[in-house]
This record gives sequence, structure tokens and C-alpha cells, in this order.
Amino acid sequence: MSIVSLLGIHQSELITLAVVAIMMAMSPGADFALVTRNSIGISRSAGLQTSLGITLGIWVHVIYCISGLVVVINTSPALFNVIKYGGALYLIYLGISSLNQKGKPLPDSKSEQATNGSFKYVLLGFMSNALNPKTTLFFLGIFSQLVTLDTPLILQLLYGLIISVAHLCWFYSLSYLLTHERFIDIFQKYQTVIIRALGITLIAFGAKLLLY
Repeated sequence: MSIVSLLGIHQSELITLAVVAIMMAMSPGADFALVTRNSIGISRSAGLQTSLGITLGIWVHVIYCISGLVVVINTSPALFNVIKYGGALYLIYLGISSLNQKGKPLPDSKSEQATNGSFKYVLLGFMSNALNPKTTLFFLGIFSQLVTLDTPLILQLLYGLIISVAHLCWFYSLSYLLTHERFIDIFQKYQTVIIRALGITLIAFGAKLLLY
């Protein structure tokens, strides 16, 4: 089956995944804090490099989810169902937590500048994402809803691509916005609204998965 045909058949779930991926990227956490700190506290270049590292880290989760879940589906359908429904409940938990969370003050700017060609900040971003246990749970929750024995590998890789591109776009945009002083106050003002919108979306998505 061609990629175009796959896109047509799975259009609805791909759109849903794209929305959830963006919300996932926007969720306050280690990645968000690191990009914010490096963008404002060091330089735009440091923030962009950190964002790239986070995007590369996404693929660590994609690879083990694709390989691991296929093995689980084959060997233990009951365990797969536990992972599937546990993942849906975790998404709901994240949503409820987001509704109760308030935005935090952004750090003050510093004069230190990052070296454009430095690999340091790429590595920091990569390690932040790849070793984050919350990201692990999130990916298991998402992929356990989407992956079956009949899911083509190309479609699974497309899922990973959507999530990684969503992270890259969000964190690149965040780095640019936070290095323009006039946007900092605006972002700070609406941070709580963004967090709560994220919470509502995650709760709705998790509830839909439980009832599906």
C-alpha cells in the first residue's frame, strides 16, 4: 500500500496524533524548562541547539516503542491491554495535573553567549528527552493505542515523525519568542491558559481511548 493511501485511510488518527503531539511538546516539564533556560539565560543559539537535541531524543522512544510493543502484542495480549489502558489513564492523569498547575515565572536574561558550532547544547537536549521517564510513559500510552500487528512499519515511523516535528516546531518557536523581550510578558501572561488547554485536551483524548 502506498504512503498516499495510508494517509487517506488513517487521516483522522494522524490529525488527532498531531494535535496531541503539539500539546505534549507544550507541556511544562524538563524539556520546556531546559529550552527556556538556555534561550533566555544563554542565547537563542543555545535554545535552538537544545531544541534539536530534544527532537533527536524523541527517536529513542519511537524505536523502543515500535520494537517493544510488537513483541508484547505477540507474546502477551493481556500485558498489552494493561499497557494500553494504563497509558490512557496516564494521559488523563497528566491532564488533571495540568488543570491544577499554574505558570511559573521565566528566568531573567544573562549576558553569556553560546558558541554557534557547539555540540554541548544538542547533547543536553538529547539527554533531557531520551532519559525522561515521563516521556517514556507518554510514548507507551500513545503507541499502545495506535500500534497493532497489522500496523505497517512505515505508518509507525510516520507517527514518530509527526511527534518529532511537533517538538521541533514548538521548541524552535519557543526559542525565538523568548529571545524577543516584547514576547516574554505576553507568553508569561497566557502560560496558565496554555497549560489548562493542554490539560483539557489530554483528558478528552485519554477518555476517548478508554471508551474506544
